[in-house]
Amino acid sequence: MTQLVESYKQKVRQYQRTIVLPEGEDPRVIEAAEIISADGFAKVILLGDENVIRAKSRKGLVGVAIENPKTSTRLGEFSQLLYDLRKHKGMTMEQALELCHNEMYYGVMMVKLGLADGMVGGACHSTGDMLRPALQIIKTAPGVKAVSGFFVMYKPDVEKFGQIIFADCAVTPFPAESDLADFAVCAYHSAKHFIDEEPKIAMLSFSTKGSASNDDAVKVANATKLAKERLPEMEIEGEMQFDVAVAEEVAKLKFPNSKVAGKANVFIFPDLNAGNIGYKILQRLGGYYAYGPICQGFAKPVNDLSRGCVANDIVAVVAMTALQSI
Repeated sequence: MTQLVESYKQKVRQYQRTIVLPEGEDPRVIEAAEIISADGFAKVILLGDENVIRAKSRKGLVGVAIENPKTSTRLGEFSQLLYDLRKHKGMTMEQALELCHNEMYYGVMMVKLGLADGMVGGACHSTGDMLRPALQIIKTAPGVKAVSGFFVMYKPDVEKFGQIIFADCAVTPFPAESDLADFAVCAYHSAKHFIDEEPKIAMLSFSTKGSASNDDAVKVANATKLAKERLPEMEIEGEMQFDVAVAEEVAKLKFPNSKVAGKANVFIFPDLNAGNIGYKILQRLGGYYAYGPICQGFAKPVNDLSRGCVANDIVAVVAMTALQSI
């Protein structure tokens, strides 16, 4: 674990948040639960067949709770709530009961009802399978319409830009102006949790301060205004190019007297293509750790994993989910 993840674990330890891991029969998830339980920074609930889970466990899962969505006594309560939430969309009681047997829906329902403080899944499910029940049941936070995914990009022993946030890198392919404003406001609050400096948000584009009149650049500039109107205390500027956002000598030429240009630590990309490509370049060629994607914009924390994740990746996301829940 990096020093950054260890700092997250220390921040949440006193709160003892409960995180549900729906893919409880996956060996990587079981190993992660064992690590978390031994470390003691959070409580874990695994979903699945207890006999299967314990047979795969190497260390006995001491202190880890296990629930089976197929046989749970909570199914009646969960299916009734799901039916009440979705009947206006045509869902029947029978369909609600069937969905609540699914570990993803069951886990999200636990978060909805306060039986868990957050959920982490996706080790063996697609992002769509993860986000669908969360969007249907947890829904977005007040004032937010668009969910997004951010990465904490971390490089140890770097004085400047050692901890930064990239968004959206995971969820919305073609965001509207209002979506970009949502991403910025949510990223501001995420930065308050996950990086050590006051957020300075750069709204990225191929244009800086109207140097191009293309519709895409105008959209970013308009989104910046919308975000600033919603949260006036936020330091946010744009549209600007990436070099303007990080290089003070370029900022002085292209964006003089800026509080953000040359000093940004939160970067909002204009679309998912740019965000996803950008974080992977920094990860693979820049030597940064990429922690995430962490979802922002939900009313309660639900986070996705890469299907190529290992146990330590899951541990890190659980720590970050616990931190989001505080």
